[in-house]
Formats: sequence, C-alpha cells, structure tokens
Amino acid sequence: MATVPAGKPEGRYGRSADERADRKLKIIGGVLGTALLGVVVWSGYSYITGQDVSGRLIGFQVVSDDAVKVHLEVRKGKDDTGVCTLRSRAEDGTEVGRRDVTFDQRTEQVDEIVTIHTTERGTNAELVGCKNTSDD
Repeated sequence: MATVPAGKPEGRYGRSADERADRKLKIIGGVLGTALLGVVVWSGYSYITGQDVSGRLIGFQVVSDDAVKVHLEVRKGKDDTGVCTLRSRAEDGTEVGRRDVTFDQRTEQVDEIVTIHTTERGTNAELVGCKNTSDD
C-alpha cells in the first residue's frame, strides 16, 4: 500500500501565507527602524549645532558674606553676543545671589572673572546657562 503525503509538496506552489506575512513584517520593521534612527540622528545634530554660546564654570571662591567670585569661560561666535546666568546658593540650598553677565567681545573664547553679590553667605556658584542674544 502507498502512503499519501499530507498537504502540498514543499516548494512546489510558492510561499505560504505565513511566510509572506513574515516577510512583510520584516520589511515594515526595517523601514520604521531606519526612520526612527534618522529622527534620532537629526535631533541630536540640530541640538549640537543649535548651541551658539556655551559656558563653563572653571572655579569659584567665596570672598565674603556677600560676594562670590566666579571664573567663567565662554565660547561663542566671533560676532555673537552671549549672556550667561550665574547663581549662588546658601548652605541650606536657597538662592542668595544671581547675575546675568553679557559677553560681547569680538573673540570666540572669553575668559573672565565676575563677582556675584549675595544677600547672605553663599557656599557655591553655579552656571545656570548661556544663550545667544545676537538674534533677538
């Protein structure tokens, strides 16, 4: 007696519906993954190139109960004007002094020591941030 194979012979009638669906899902996943990667790269690039003025707090020194000296380094475009905001906090964390410093020198790097006047003894100095004001 001969045995009859169950189902169609493999490879004779093309791909099954499951194989076609798997292939479509792989293609869709690849396209969506590539698009997501493109968005991440674009947003990272635009974030990095969009920062025209950047600052770095080199150090600080508490000089009295009402003053903190801050050594600040700022990088900007040669023709740009930047403003950096500095602050000082007391030992309990409350803000006791704040100062906006404008940099309009026609150089790309500015190294300056500024004083933050405080309402009580400050224990530190922080660079809150810098921004370009040339576009305003």
